[in-house]
Amino acid sequence: QVQLVESGGGLVQAGGSLRLSCAASGRTFSSYAMGWFRQAPGKEREFVAAISWSGGSTYYADSVKGRFTISRDNAKNTVYLQMNSLKPEDTAVYYCAASLVWPTPYSAALNFRSFGSWGQGTQVTVSS
Repeated sequence: QVQLVESGGGLVQAGGSLRLSCAASGRTFSSYAMGWFRQAPGKEREFVAAISWSGGSTYYADSVKGRFTISRDNAKNTVYLQMNSLKPEDTAVYYCAASLVWPTPYSAALNFRSFGSWGQGTQVTVSS
């Protein structure tokens, strides 16, 4: 099993940027598809983005497409989420997740149950 630790969250003004990182340890990182989810208070956990083992395939939620970019560095056992043009509605706890299976089709990635390993989360707050 892989262990995941997120970092990089914080408070930012609307229109600003943040980069989240998720460091993995344990089993071979490059064996895992990686994803980011978020959960705002009183709401369900929501898919944000996912990336395949090699980084050759990515998925994005419609709400973040064109603003967020997921990437990975297998040499550093790290996955990133670059978040630009942040909006107050992006405020949430952001979770990193890992799966040994690349979720297909796209709709499978939307289900958090497609990912078996999770980090503890990092808070992102966007002020208006």
